[in-house]
Amino acid sequence: MDRIVVQGNGPLSGEIAISGAKNACLALMPATLLSEEPLTLTNAPRLSDIRTMTTLLESLGAEISTMQDGKVLAMSSHAAENHVADYDIVRKMRASNLVLGPLLARHGHAVVSLPGGCAIGARPMDIHIDALEQMGAEIELRDGYLHATTKGGLKGAEIPLRFASVGATENIVMAATLAKGTTVLSNAAREPEIVDLVECLRRMGAQIEGEGTDTITIQGVDRLSGATHPVVADRIETGTFMLAPAIAGGEVELIGGRINLLGAFCEKLDACEIDVTETEKGLRVKRRNGRVGAVDVVTEIFPGFPTDLQAQMMALLCTADGVSVLEEKIFENRFMHAPELIRMGAQIDVQGGIATVTGVERLRGAPVMATDLRASVSLILAALAAEGETVINRVYHLDRGYERVEEKLGAVGAKIERVSDND
Repeated sequence: MDRIVVQGNGPLSGEIAISGAKNACLALMPATLLSEEPLTLTNAPRLSDIRTMTTLLESLGAEISTMQDGKVLAMSSHAAENHVADYDIVRKMRASNLVLGPLLARHGHAVVSLPGGCAIGARPMDIHIDALEQMGAEIELRDGYLHATTKGGLKGAEIPLRFASVGATENIVMAATLAKGTTVLSNAAREPEIVDLVECLRRMGAQIEGEGTDTITIQGVDRLSGATHPVVADRIETGTFMLAPAIAGGEVELIGGRINLLGAFCEKLDACEIDVTETEKGLRVKRRNGRVGAVDVVTEIFPGFPTDLQAQMMALLCTADGVSVLEEKIFENRFMHAPELIRMGAQIDVQGGIATVTGVERLRGAPVMATDLRASVSLILAALAAEGETVINRVYHLDRGYERVEEKLGAVGAKIERVSDND
């Protein structure tokens, strides 16, 4: 099993190229199931989650080829006849549930296993199911699988989501593109990944308005065509690497980074005495004088502070001058990185969904264990600011969401390497 070994060694300097967004790409890929014509995605990230989605779509009969060292995905579902998403594949990744809407919309039936993913709290399918049932689907759970059918196809409906779920918004928008009539989705999620999905679907011929707001209107069409679409830059990877010079010192330029995707996050960095400036190529980040300042953080749905940057932000605040309070309001069980940071000398008190962090002048290297995707990279960031060597175990989580993280950080001066038990 691979490990990441980090030696804390001071300021960073240079450029880091930002990859295409994992969460956007995972929603875009199932859109191929909506059309018999080819869908090509450019700027695709090279991650294990993308490989898992590729395996799932191929199991349904899609044909997928990779080009330009994996950055281009050429997909075709003209011969996709299987409608069963098997547990052995779906259990590996939460986003696998995004095949449900497209399969139901195009074929009128689908059998999809309940999904898996990081163990960071309940992310139930009931919102997806309720919305699809309002569109005329009949869905029942048998033996761990959702069995979904329609009589005469899906129908447009007015659907208020009880929670602005990203996955449910994506699933319903895709399903509604081929439904009969108009679907109005209220309390819809507003994330940039949804805007990116809608832009792709519109290229395929879908009629959609309102993406980026809380009300999305979809006028169903008879068929969708093929398209070529570039995956939006990964805002979570951007935010993660913005924190590297904030924690370790120095100055780093994030090529392809965009402030408009991270407004609330950038506001907190400014409050912490971190400078973020736009450049012709992306964003430049550097710490102001002395230790970073303490700040309180509450995770919220977009455009609020992203839950996917909470663990990384905690790593920064472990060495801040003062006391910070982080409140996690999206997922329960998402402070599992706190005990590992404490092993490195951090002072963190967790009470339910609230973590109080008292900054220390310096962390210490230690053997730690990654518990989920974002926790993995938070430990790497903390290690950049720690004295001595930190060994992060169980980094297979990391490869689900970060492309060549050790190479990208190594290129700006970090002493970081991946070690395999086979080495």
